[in-house]
Amino acid sequence: MTLIKSISGIRGTIGGKVNEGLTPIDAVKFAAAYGTWLQNRNNAKKLSVVVGKDARISGPIISDLVVSTLRSLGISVTDLGLSTTPTVEVAVAMEKAHGGIILTASHNPKQWNALKLLNEKGEFISAEDGAEVLRIAEAEEFIFAEVDDLGKYKEDNTYLDKHIDAVLKLDGVDVEAIKAANFKVVVDAVNSTGGMFVPALLKKLGVSNITELYCEPTGHFPHNPEPLPEHLTDLSNAILEHKADLGITVDPDVDRLAFVCEDGSMFGEEYTLVAVADYVLRNTPGATVSNLSSTRALRDVTEKSGNQYFASAVGEVNVVEKMKAVNAVIGGEGNGGIILPALHYGRDALVGIALFLSHLAKEKKTISALRDSYPKYTISKNKIELTPEINVDEILKNMAVKYQDKEVDTTDGVKIYFDKEWVHLRKSNTEPIIRIYSESSTTEMANKLAERIMDDIMALN
Repeated sequence: MTLIKSISGIRGTIGGKVNEGLTPIDAVKFAAAYGTWLQNRNNAKKLSVVVGKDARISGPIISDLVVSTLRSLGISVTDLGLSTTPTVEVAVAMEKAHGGIILTASHNPKQWNALKLLNEKGEFISAEDGAEVLRIAEAEEFIFAEVDDLGKYKEDNTYLDKHIDAVLKLDGVDVEAIKAANFKVVVDAVNSTGGMFVPALLKKLGVSNITELYCEPTGHFPHNPEPLPEHLTDLSNAILEHKADLGITVDPDVDRLAFVCEDGSMFGEEYTLVAVADYVLRNTPGATVSNLSSTRALRDVTEKSGNQYFASAVGEVNVVEKMKAVNAVIGGEGNGGIILPALHYGRDALVGIALFLSHLAKEKKTISALRDSYPKYTISKNKIELTPEINVDEILKNMAVKYQDKEVDTTDGVKIYFDKEWVHLRKSNTEPIIRIYSESSTTEMANKLAERIMDDIMALN
């Protein structure tokens, strides 16, 4: 059993002993800590929280525990039921709630679940706030309400439509162009809530020819739910079988988005943000942001359009912080996460789908031709296992010195630029490893660059 308590929430496998897996006691303890943090933040006035969940098998049990805990603190709950991460984020702002909790373990397998925590803006809480929630949980500084002061409860199933309607109103979303393109689309929603939200969005966008693959929100994932090429063979085959124009896939909580081309090949998860940003920049010039481990193609597209690109530390909270600092018009991560401030500061696959289809419709190209119009890069992902005697901070410092004649970024670990190639070294927050991401124009060259850097590290150790 695994339980990971971090500044972004609590994540674990269902079952086992207390403090070793995500047990009912752990769910209650952490929900109570978050509720207490909200009370401290708001001087204990009458509070409200939005709660939603993906379709995981454990979702109803964890939701009941979390909702009951919040109400026992005197906090009122608006329960969206089966929902998505971006929908809960949107709902917090629309409800003028004091916070939100999304019950999802994102792309993790079905035995996992998690509590992801939002502030009053519908954004993930900061590292500092997350640390305070952890402290409260450890100290068990909870004071539960007396019977006359229990929080109220209401269900609200209107946010599927409210979220989609907000997406349709965005500048650049062109329903008429999408409808005229008459796209034939296959959707793989891995039997989670994307099976409810993505087809509903497509229909509102004027797409009538939709083949639904794994769109029943049962929580029984038919394949590994992370939208990587090796997990999307059924989608590729369905596209060819139905002679579809493209395939769309999302992760269980619908904040990551990937496309598959008409020939069954991958558009590339890294290129989801690149294509959408290219389209947004044509309509709304401004800065773009992605994290340091994302493809250089976004920088190329941004600079080609006469705008400025910025890199942030890895992690959605860090991307959002940098986006606000530079007033970016779009940003996100190379895992298929699109963040459009015009709607909200959170990764949102529904926003990505609407803008991407508008772009594809207006380009009047196949999706593979659109992909080929962008700079071609490949990322190689490697790691070095750490032993107790390895001083990671010293290694990173020495690597920065060794390559000081190059462009070096030490915002998050060490990123070294070699013309249009790069390598990013950072210590994992969850495993005893150094992550080594490298990018070049071919897989062979990216691997070669990674091997060179790994040799350098071993020579320093």
